[in-house]
Amino acid sequence: MAADTSATEASAAQAGARAGAALRSGRTALGIELGSTRIKACLVDADDPASVLAVGSHHWENEFADRQWTYSLDAVWSGVQAAYADLLADVERRHGARPQTFAAIGVSAMMHGYLALDADGELLVPFRTWRNTTTGAASAELTALFGVNIPLRWSIAHLHQAVVDGEPHLARLDSITTLAGYVHRRLTGRHVLGVGDASGMFPIDQATATYDADLVARYDALAATRAEIPPLAHLLPEVLVAGRPAGELTAEGATLLDPTGALRPGAPLCPPEGDAGTGMVATNSVAPRTGNVSAGTSIFAMVVLERPLEHVHHELDLVTTPAGDPVAMVHCNNGASELSAWASLFGRFAEAAGTPVAPDAVFDTLLREALSGEADAGGLLAYNYLAGEPITGLDEGRPLVVRTPDSRLTLGNFVRAQLYGVFGTLALGMRVLDGEGVALDRMFAHGGLFRTAGVAQRFLAGALDAPVSVAQTASEGGAWGIAVLAAYLDHAAGGRDDGAADGLGAYLQRDVFGGFVFDTTEPEPDDVAGFAAHLDRYRDGLAAERAAVASIALKGAAR
Repeated sequence: MAADTSATEASAAQAGARAGAALRSGRTALGIELGSTRIKACLVDADDPASVLAVGSHHWENEFADRQWTYSLDAVWSGVQAAYADLLADVERRHGARPQTFAAIGVSAMMHGYLALDADGELLVPFRTWRNTTTGAASAELTALFGVNIPLRWSIAHLHQAVVDGEPHLARLDSITTLAGYVHRRLTGRHVLGVGDASGMFPIDQATATYDADLVARYDALAATRAEIPPLAHLLPEVLVAGRPAGELTAEGATLLDPTGALRPGAPLCPPEGDAGTGMVATNSVAPRTGNVSAGTSIFAMVVLERPLEHVHHELDLVTTPAGDPVAMVHCNNGASELSAWASLFGRFAEAAGTPVAPDAVFDTLLREALSGEADAGGLLAYNYLAGEPITGLDEGRPLVVRTPDSRLTLGNFVRAQLYGVFGTLALGMRVLDGEGVALDRMFAHGGLFRTAGVAQRFLAGALDAPVSVAQTASEGGAWGIAVLAAYLDHAAGGRDDGAADGLGAYLQRDVFGGFVFDTTEPEPDDVAGFAAHLDRYRDGLAAERAAVASIALKGAAR
């Protein structure tokens, strides 16, 4: 025992010495991700990106203003600064030092949406996030024009809906971008985007890893008949693949990140990416026949394709990995937010009863109780639709819990129904991929939902009827993923690739995930059968959800 303790202490001392050396020499990579409910910062050793040196975070929430889901730019910058300051405090607590520069920096954020800027880089209309479903007319017209699915949340759908509606801000429009692209532009002055994030703005040509020139020309011709706006080649950000330099931190950018003035300008930045791409990196899911599920405010699956899909499906987007490889994306607007709301309610009940419980403990307790529920959730149905859900054809959402008089209303069944509700729409989309004959060797999962070991992972395996693996980074996800992409930029800039074949996938496998241990859960037959029966009822019950949207107005909204 003494020998084991000494070995552990020696290993910890060595790790601390390596971390201190990386901090003193500036050999660290910083990743910042603006998620739907948290802005996270993650610092890694640039030469050993599996080694997380410090983390920071800041909680924020979207607003529903004028029937649009949005975040204010003031909230963007106050949140980024708070997350960065929290990371610095963690560095000081752990290592007794504060970095003044970095080997590389990366920015990631929720994909899609619409940030419209004038020639001075000023925002013309409030940021329209991926959660908005007001672009139906534009989406349908563009899908028909392009012959590929253009989902409601894509940036080009938001732009074209503004054209269709004749919005006055178009007269001053000079560029459009995503949230990651906007933050990156303020930090570097560069109007660029990683190919994964760009693929959620406009379709990508796989051969060139940039926007499809034929489709760009089609859109420019269409838009010219409706509005006077610049051509897409001017409006859209330049596209860069992982490992390409995307600018350097300017003096203004350094002050935006760190108003204290301690951060020095000059650090290189990797291409800004979307949260889907960083989730793929964080789960080592960038090779064909691999996939991952990310669960947060939204939930989505990314499956790297071996071949093109045969048909156009409204349930599926065609996007790319950060290296530009083709991916089928099943994106659901509604993820774990409704489950979190119920957890808050139960937490308040415990507090009111005089036995307060920490929020994480409430969540953990509820998820473990779901294990006592019946395989079909006792006949209970839970719809987590806080927002519209394009996969099931809903422009708005109304969260519902529905049961029959003979259903079994127990806490275990209730929580299991809520978890099944998180995975329900995703499972409908994954059935479409199954119909296309898409094969998967492994599916990874990440996000805070998977922090409670053995629960959400088990039910997801049952929902997909496939093994699901979770790594030690599951709860941190994209902030670590974009830090790894920043380290990959430093790796590529140093000429350490072994040739053209040694791309992002090889780097992740060799330099990042070589020592990782994944916890893999195989689907249990009872869970598979129970979820399948539940999904049939869930699909039939969507009629009640549609009726609720039609008959129950949002508070303050006129009928």
